[in-house]
Amino acid sequence: MFEKILIANRGEIACRVIVTARRMGIRTVAVYSDADRDARHVELADEAVFIGPAPSRESYLVADKIIAACKQTGAQAVHPGYGFLSENEDFARRVEEEGITFIGPKHHSIAAMGDKIASKKLANEARVNTIPGWNDAIESAERAVSIAKDIGYPVMIKASAGGGGKGLRVAYNDKEAFEGFTSCRNEARNSFGDDRVFIEKFVEEPRHIEIQVLGDAHGNVVYLNERECSIQRRHQKVIEEAPSPFISDATRRAMGEQAVALAKAVKYESAGTVEFVVGKDQSFYFLEMNTRLQVEHPVTECITGLDLVELMIRVAAGEKLPFAQADVKRNGWAIECRINAEDPFRSFLPSTGRLVRFQTPRQTMFAGEVGSEAGVRVDTGVAEGGEIPMYYDSMIAKLIVHGADRNEAIERMREALDGFVIRGISTNIPFQAALLAHPKFVAGDFNTGFIAEHYAQGFRAEDVPHDDPDFLVALAAYANRKVLQRSAGISGQLPGHEFKVGEDFVVVRLSPGGEHVRQPARVTDYQARSGSSVVETGGKRYEICSNWHLGGARIRGSVGGRAFMAQIERGPGKNPLVTRISHRGARLDALVLTPRAAELHALMPHKPPPDMSRFLLSPMPGLLVDIAVQPGQKVQAGERLAVIEAMKMENVLFAVADGVVDKVLAGKGESLAVDQPILEFA
Repeated sequence: MFEKILIANRGEIACRVIVTARRMGIRTVAVYSDADRDARHVELADEAVFIGPAPSRESYLVADKIIAACKQTGAQAVHPGYGFLSENEDFARRVEEEGITFIGPKHHSIAAMGDKIASKKLANEARVNTIPGWNDAIESAERAVSIAKDIGYPVMIKASAGGGGKGLRVAYNDKEAFEGFTSCRNEARNSFGDDRVFIEKFVEEPRHIEIQVLGDAHGNVVYLNERECSIQRRHQKVIEEAPSPFISDATRRAMGEQAVALAKAVKYESAGTVEFVVGKDQSFYFLEMNTRLQVEHPVTECITGLDLVELMIRVAAGEKLPFAQADVKRNGWAIECRINAEDPFRSFLPSTGRLVRFQTPRQTMFAGEVGSEAGVRVDTGVAEGGEIPMYYDSMIAKLIVHGADRNEAIERMREALDGFVIRGISTNIPFQAALLAHPKFVAGDFNTGFIAEHYAQGFRAEDVPHDDPDFLVALAAYANRKVLQRSAGISGQLPGHEFKVGEDFVVVRLSPGGEHVRQPARVTDYQARSGSSVVETGGKRYEICSNWHLGGARIRGSVGGRAFMAQIERGPGKNPLVTRISHRGARLDALVLTPRAAELHALMPHKPPPDMSRFLLSPMPGLLVDIAVQPGQKVQAGERLAVIEAMKMENVLFAVADGVVDKVLAGKGESLAVDQPILEFA
């Protein structure tokens, strides 16, 4: 067994590998860029080596620096994690040539399977079902349009070296095929250093189901059941679960056997994933093979009781798999939510900045300890006070739950999301909560088009259903009553002029447009010691009991004898009078006032925000990589104006109306803040 390994990655996956290596008694080496000097994976590792500037192409993607770090520290093996160099054939070969073990498949397997064009041909030879398409690299956008027409729209344009939703577009017409090919090639060149692109038929209403495989150097290959990954937004997975609520045991076995046959055909060693697209009739077609550990591997660990990182390390050290196919378990149900640094209410644009608060829900399962029964687990590479940089992927944590069945897992995930406190940046937690509450998701009736279909106009606050909106009002009134009680208890008050707390309040629900709804709330039977009180509002009566204290981000207690968990924030948006209540993804921003104060508040005019319609504003923090117009230039609606790069994605900004450019206010290569003006129109 290795004595020391280096993790050629960052963030959550680097921390995940370190945890298992430590449990195995293996010392670890982290690598880090300028942006990650204070990152969690650097603190967790036994040693750390600096490898360059923040952009990944100058640090985490430079093989020479990774190999030099191995030699400098005496690391005997490299675990590449996922992304970066994990599926780079040249890197794996060079590592092996330097006498360092690559904790992953051999370079020839990566070459065969990591290249999506070559893997399609190999899959056909191994008699694995494949989708119709053009499996050779396409040289131009014009040729891409011609091929797309021949195959028949819609088509999927994919970078051969792509992955994780990068370098992938779906085109429904010639214009989308032309632009999609260009964008795919640019993204692939920037992210993977390989701009080859191919096209295949897009199967409509498909499910994305993948099979986890594991092979060793002794010819043994097993499959570890499947993962359902159909809940995707722009081809990026959002929620994953195991097993799938859709496929039958017969389909599961057939998919597993084909995945094993494909792995054996390339002498596959280590953990890998064979991805399939599955039709309504459970017909399935090979998509690609990811020759690495997947982001969603924890759901497989939960239902099988296996530590995939440990097995990867043991296989790389030459050990045989310690079990056969018949020994693979399928116990209970697991779900994973990817917690991303993005604003769901602003078209999911990236959100960067400092984590003012980062408090995970109470964990009962942990990475590397997979024998435990149902519970909650958080895999993350960040900590409170840390910075979310714009240079890397937007995922900041993975929230994993395990239950006896699917309904229990869904309910446990909803509770865990309620207890996940993140302040300072925006996250997709409200969106995750809305998905988990959607009737079709609960029923297991969905495909990869689920989000595009149900959130076609984007995600809005009203898309988050709540079983009882008046409960949020009652909770705001209850919290305000506790705050006032502290004021009433301050010593040294002038006799006869002590602060007295009333029982009647008005909760003013705030909205961005200034349309405020006022709702009376009466708070009685307040017990300071027990924290119990009765709130009457909206014609309902709520008996609330909680030991919440001022400053606590979470409020845990019971209402009518039923347990609840919610989040409370006082003074969001720099308004100290506002109370924000978040529960089950729904959010209430409110002022809790006395009846007289509410009367006066109703007389105050609303100040509208300034008119910024003459400006093109940056919708996210990022790097301005291109300005496509000049002062004095006439532009038409839909015309390309600028390109911003953030969190490894290229975002093109288009004109929303005809106009004339008056001034260019930002320069190419400039780092932009949210809502920073880029252009001004005449």
